[in-house]
Parts: sequence; C-alpha cells; structure tokens
Amino acid sequence: MGAAVSTTATENDEVPTFSLSSPQTTTLDDVPENCISSLMMSFHPQEICTLARVNKAFHRASSADFVWESKLPSNYKFLLNKLLPQHNNLSSMSKKEIYAKLCTPNFFDHGTKEIWLDRSSAQVCLFISSKAFKITGIDDRRYWNYVPTEESRFKSVAYLQQMWWVEVIGELEFEFPKGNYSVFFKLQLGKPTKRLGRRVCYLDQVHGWDIKPARFQLSTSDGQSSVSQCYLRGPGEWAHYHVGDFAVEKPNGPTNIKFSLAQIDCTHTKGGLCIDGVVICPKEFSERLKQF
Repeated sequence: MGAAVSTTATENDEVPTFSLSSPQTTTLDDVPENCISSLMMSFHPQEICTLARVNKAFHRASSADFVWESKLPSNYKFLLNKLLPQHNNLSSMSKKEIYAKLCTPNFFDHGTKEIWLDRSSAQVCLFISSKAFKITGIDDRRYWNYVPTEESRFKSVAYLQQMWWVEVIGELEFEFPKGNYSVFFKLQLGKPTKRLGRRVCYLDQVHGWDIKPARFQLSTSDGQSSVSQCYLRGPGEWAHYHVGDFAVEKPNGPTNIKFSLAQIDCTHTKGGLCIDGVVICPKEFSERLKQF
C-alpha cells in the first residue's frame, strides 16, 4: 500500500550535453602592450632592458614614455637644462633617450663639473674638479701646479709643491632629489706620472701632513653643517676623505653647499698633495667610492 517513488529517469527526460573543443593557444604576443608597460614600471631599469629582449611586444612596451619617466629622478628637467641649455630638440627626445643620456658622464660649467645617474637606481652623482675651487696661492707656480694625468676624470689635478697655509674652498648650488648625500674630497699624497708605460708616484715632496690633521668643513643653505679632522695618510694611493653628510627634505629646490679643506698651522710647511676633486653622492654609495 502506498505510493512508489521511482528514481529511474523516464525516456522523455532530456540529458544536457556539452560540446568540448580544443582551447585557443595564447602566447606572450597576445598580452596588451599597455599591460606589459604597466608591469615594467615595477622593475629596475636594467631588468626592463632584459625584458625588452623577450619579443617584439615586450620591446615596444619597454619604450613607453611613462615607464621611463617613472625611473627618472624628480629633478631631471633641471638636469637637462643644466647640461643641454642650447639643445632645441629636448621635446623630441623620448624618456628612454633622456634616461640613457643622463646615465652617461655629462660635463657642465665649462667642464669643471660632471654629473651622471647611477644606471640601476637613477640616483644623482656629482664630481667637481679642483679647477672649480678657490685655492690659496693657486696662481703662484712656486706653490701649486695643475698636473696632467689620466687618473682624473678631468685629465688634470691640482698639485701642491710646498706651502705654509693650505686652504681649499668649494661651493655648489644645485637642485637635488630628496635623499641623504655624502661629500668626499678625493686626495693623494704624491705626484702621479707614467714612466716606461707604468704608473709612478713621486713622493719626494710629501711632508708636513703627519704633524697636524687636516680640517674638513661642510655647510648648506638650510643650516646643516659638519666639521671633522683627520691626518692625510697612505702616500701613493688615491683616498676619499669624508667631509660630511647632508639631507634634502624638499626636492627640486636650490640647495647651496659649501665645503673646504684646510691645514693652516703656519709652524710647518706642507707639500706633495694632489687634489682631484670632490664627490657628492647618495649616502649609501659610500662603499662604492672606488668607482669615482
């Protein structure tokens, strides 16, 4: 007694059917270029150049202006005006071309200063020649001479033969991106030259630097300052002497920097000193100074 429940499908029941077909093959060439470009913004410049070799789509995407503008320092327009004031085709240059231009050594101020971007981080580095400094007695060849040498970026260094009062002062007004920077004098005790194709450094005039330390000073227009002292040592080898550090909190505004080296104790003479110039670089580059 009672109703029977059947679980068997009737002949009229319709069973849905599915048509299975082979999926369409998708390759990297099918990814939209603007998507690739957007992804590339998160990579370092050298990685972008590597990805550009993947295929034509990646190569085109890697050249997008917004990709390279994101890698340029915030003060890049100031740098271009400083380095290429007479260049009429800046508007026609792509951001990739501008980046490549700024990563090469660029001289300005009559060849007395050099600027370049670190290729991997796009951070600004500067080198200032000794010819841009105010050096006491520099016009008197009894005391100072400019010595030609391939060891300098500027092909010459200021060389002190002998003097009682040594004072070297430099000044720079520049627009830096936000960050922390260090200042170093690049110095050597001894006169560099070549003999029979080999490097030679004459030390016969080196004296007086072990009696009293040299004094280094740094000041900026926004009130930062530092003072340090150290003996000049290691004759025959270039060395970087730390002058001080400064911070840029407000990017792209002019910062005036003054720095100096002095040994003005007139109880003894000093001599045999070479001054190549001053390096200004991001603080974290201090371990890479041999590049400068």
